Amino acid sequence: MAQSVNNGVNIDALLAAREALKNAPDAAKFTWRASCKWQNGTHATSTVQGFHGLGDEQRHKTQFSFETDHPEIFASEDHGATPVELVLVGLASCLTAGVATVAQNRGIQLRSVEAKLEGKMNLYGILGIDGDVRNGYDDIKVTFHIDADASKKDIEALVAQSQKRSAVYDIVTNPCNVTVEVV
Repeated sequence: MAQSVNNGVNIDALLAAREALKNAPDAAKFTWRASCKWQNGTHATSTVQGFHGLGDEQRHKTQFSFETDHPEIFASEDHGATPVELVLVGLASCLTAGVATVAQNRGIQLRSVEAKLEGKMNLYGILGIDGDVRNGYDDIKVTFHIDADASKKDIEALVAQSQKRSAVYDIVTNPCNVTVEVV
């Protein structure tokens, strides 16, 4: 008798949505939105709620807010995580959600999943000390600790599939057109 796996992912609904979207390519085109309001110094508050998808305007059940700032060692007030830390949070969250989804689809019961991320950067770039040093991360390392009813090989395969399908991993590792304008 096959054991039931429950990682909290409604895989049947996801697979049905994937099948439905195969015949509705315009519905699969989403526009995600965020707004940011400066508070003071390097402190800002960003919010997300509305987005466009499935051919119509959509909304989260609630508006989500994120405080960003810089730490006191940068002469700031430390009211929130730095924007570069939020990039790590986005990457960790996307990969971890993918692990749960892939595990559910493959019949692997998870007991625990923890991702630890480290991003290395040289501040010479953003401080304008050396124009040859990039402003962003030089290297990001993701380390997963996963306890599951599966072999190490199977766990590595589900992490690899999560990485392959992760939107945030793609954003971080591939160029993306970004337009900045003042209106």
